[in-house]
Amino acid sequence: MRNKTLRIVILFLVLAVAGFFIYKLTAKSDATPGGAPAAGGARPAGRPIMADAYVVKPVKLDEIIEASGTLQSNEEVELKPEITGRITNIYFKEGAKVAKGTLLIKLYDGDILATLRKLELQRELARTTLARQESLLKINGISRQDVDVTTNQVAAYGADIEFNKAQLQKTEIRAPFSGTIGLRNVSEGAIVGPTTIMTTLQQLDPLKVDFASPEKYRNAIRKGDPVTFSVTGDTNRYRGSIYAIDPKIDLATRSVKIRAIVPNPNGILFPGSFARTSIQLKDNPNAIMIPSQAVIPGTRFKQVIIADSGKAKFVNVETGIRNENNVQITSGLEIGDTVITTGILSLKPGMTFKYNKVQ
Repeated sequence: MRNKTLRIVILFLVLAVAGFFIYKLTAKSDATPGGAPAAGGARPAGRPIMADAYVVKPVKLDEIIEASGTLQSNEEVELKPEITGRITNIYFKEGAKVAKGTLLIKLYDGDILATLRKLELQRELARTTLARQESLLKINGISRQDVDVTTNQVAAYGADIEFNKAQLQKTEIRAPFSGTIGLRNVSEGAIVGPTTIMTTLQQLDPLKVDFASPEKYRNAIRKGDPVTFSVTGDTNRYRGSIYAIDPKIDLATRSVKIRAIVPNPNGILFPGSFARTSIQLKDNPNAIMIPSQAVIPGTRFKQVIIADSGKAKFVNVETGIRNENNVQITSGLEIGDTVITTGILSLKPGMTFKYNKVQ
């Protein structure tokens, strides 16, 4: 039993000595070249991040503002009566062109005509009475007060006649301008009131196109500038000119509303159509364009990463026009800056990295 215990102790000693020599050999292999250990006992640093970069250079850019718009009638009105009445006649055909002042709808006017005739007879009687009283006044056969009362009656009858003539005009609904009649919503015999839309009248030549432009282009757009656009289902390009610019910037969209006038002699274009508009601005010979993937979007601002003495530097930028692959930088970059285009998710401010210039 004692011999067995001795053998076990000797075995443990042998294993301990062997483990010590193995540890020494391993520590020697981890030493730095030349036999010296690494500083602080740490391993050498890993390879630096590699990225592609684009050197900013000036390019010629044809600035085109593109926006969605809507075609509008040059003039449009919903025809409603000013008074309540019964329709006696409808003189127009749906979809027909009418001239300004054309009688479109007639309301019943029998009661107004009867009142008007009665007032005219009463005024004639008052005028006759006035003439007699003025003759009597010359011989002091009547007082001046009586003559004045009759004079006021003549004037009052005249005012009532003018009022009823105005009411009579309200029974006639005429075209306020030349245009095209829409679909009618009433029939003869219908009782209509001031809230009843009987039909619509629209002026289709010319048309208006309304659209919005970012506020940064407000000073670059002028009245008279040409506008081209296309509509859904039509491959043709149409041309108009700006004639009105809203003086106020929309607070919600930070854009300015613009209105252009568009000739439509053949009636090919229709109000309400969706329009894809574009405005050609002056050519910019020194525009800064960079690849779109270099821009880092944010909730408050956009950023790009530039190489600054081999380190990553984040810069806030403002963007302009975009095309298929590139985006214009209007603020934040200068000619000669090196913009990082790949590996931007791995970089942090101040981080050292290497890059390859790609044009």
